[in-house]
Amino acid sequence: MARLHLPSLPTLLCCSAASLLLLLRWQWRRRLWKKVKEVQLKHERGVAQMEKIWLGFRKKVGAIISTVGGCKGGEAPTPPRLIAVRWLSNSTGCISPVGFTGSPQALQITRETNCITEYMWESETKFQQAVRPEKPGLLFGVPVSIKDSINCQGYDSTIGFASNINKPAAEDSVLVQVLKRQGAIPFVKTNVPQSLISYDCNNVIFGQTLNPTLYTRTSGGSSGGEGALIGGGGSILGFGTDLGGSLRLPAAFCGICALKPTGNRLSSEKSCLWEQPGTHSSLLHVVGGHVGEKFTVFQSCPQAWLFCQLLTGLAPLQLPHALVPQVYSSTKPLRIGYYETDFFTMPSPSMRRAVREMKQLLEDAGHTVGHGNNPLHRDQEWRLQIHALCPQLQHFKGFSCNMGLLLWMARTPDWLKTVLSWITKPFVRFISSYISALLTRGAFAPQESCHKFIAQWKKLNLDVMLCPVLGPALPVGYPGKLAVATSYTILYNCLDFPAGVVPVTTVTDEDEDEMENYKGHYGDHWDRILAKGFSGSVGLPVAVQCVALPWQEELCLRFMREVEKLAEEKNRIV
Repeated sequence: MARLHLPSLPTLLCCSAASLLLLLRWQWRRRLWKKVKEVQLKHERGVAQMEKIWLGFRKKVGAIISTVGGCKGGEAPTPPRLIAVRWLSNSTGCISPVGFTGSPQALQITRETNCITEYMWESETKFQQAVRPEKPGLLFGVPVSIKDSINCQGYDSTIGFASNINKPAAEDSVLVQVLKRQGAIPFVKTNVPQSLISYDCNNVIFGQTLNPTLYTRTSGGSSGGEGALIGGGGSILGFGTDLGGSLRLPAAFCGICALKPTGNRLSSEKSCLWEQPGTHSSLLHVVGGHVGEKFTVFQSCPQAWLFCQLLTGLAPLQLPHALVPQVYSSTKPLRIGYYETDFFTMPSPSMRRAVREMKQLLEDAGHTVGHGNNPLHRDQEWRLQIHALCPQLQHFKGFSCNMGLLLWMARTPDWLKTVLSWITKPFVRFISSYISALLTRGAFAPQESCHKFIAQWKKLNLDVMLCPVLGPALPVGYPGKLAVATSYTILYNCLDFPAGVVPVTTVTDEDEDEMENYKGHYGDHWDRILAKGFSGSVGLPVAVQCVALPWQEELCLRFMREVEKLAEEKNRIV
């Protein structure tokens, strides 16, 4: 009779330990997904509550009209696709904004694009109890939306991670404190990609946010929820952060305006972002900024920010850089530089046309416009961006983000980088140059590039720069394959220049026809993916980027105002 062989004691112990670990992991994931499901149900209840509140509020106020802002002589600018509640505020009969809550646009657009993560319940009471003080704040009664990563007391800042569920912020970030002291009323938080290191907008908790113009396209990221909500008319003003285009790309994709200020001009203090690994770099500046459907909606925000911060001491580390209103209100002709390509990411035909048409409009308006090409060689610009971004990727351990191959290569040991660079050089030049930049970033002096850029700017005696911003919006999922396409925006985070975007045109049939000849600067796999992503975009918005030197936000805002005015005049004629 055959003898039965029992497993040895060490084998039994190893199998038991492995089984226990698997069981514990299964229980941990089960609890995590249970929390995700609870948050999703809470989100659905919030949307239903928004609808209920709006219906009650509409009956009480009884005045729904299609504009926001003060009026003179019965004339007021009307932001498109926006309904707000207003009523008479003084004996002259001039209507003032008091705000709206649960706007039908916000409800509709979040159902269509999935842009809102949380409704702020207390905003209902604040809207209804709003009484205009003798000296109202600069944003009194204005409803604002807030990016998920910015702390609001009593609400989660998940940045897309299930592990951050049920961890409400103990206090408001400085940004939110300033907004409230100026009379603004935050009413929703908006969706972001997991980890924020992506210009798509998808996470395991709230899912994918879509573009309000075309639902097969992404809204951009990482402030994608803001882009979709404002672009769809559900909010007039929103606040987020910009790591490498996180405000400007959603704005460009969704056809709205955005401003990224100089690094320390506005405070990101007490924001959830400060607590995440990989978000601090001596070169890559994470800044707070704001987006609005039209430039005229948010042009007073810098005044509110600086006035409040300087008087209250909420941001003691901020530089006391006072606003210079004379610069913003000046009508003096500007000296404008421009370029159509950075010779790294080839612009789409619509991007190039947007810059050319705006250049001509600016010249016709009396401004001086000349070539102001990026003085950095393509390799220098690439190394500057890698030097800035690499610390973010290398230290993002234990967290997932939608950066694909770039993230993996940033984490590989140097010996493997050397081998890969040698192997890929004859076949995939982009990958080889990327790996070389990773290997030599320790010997690279980024400040030299910054000084070189500023020296060239001053040599040309420029006030501002006109340049492309990535567009039109890419299909959902494409940003994860095309992380390098952010070169037009991340450059100005590295240089720490204020930069804004303004929509000026839409993709035409002629642009679509020209895409047949699009090859890219490298002609490689990534250029082919980008060409495919740009295709089929007729009617989607296209923006330009407006840039000024550090600490010159007023000049940047003035340039944005001029660009928007000229674009609107041209579009009215057409």
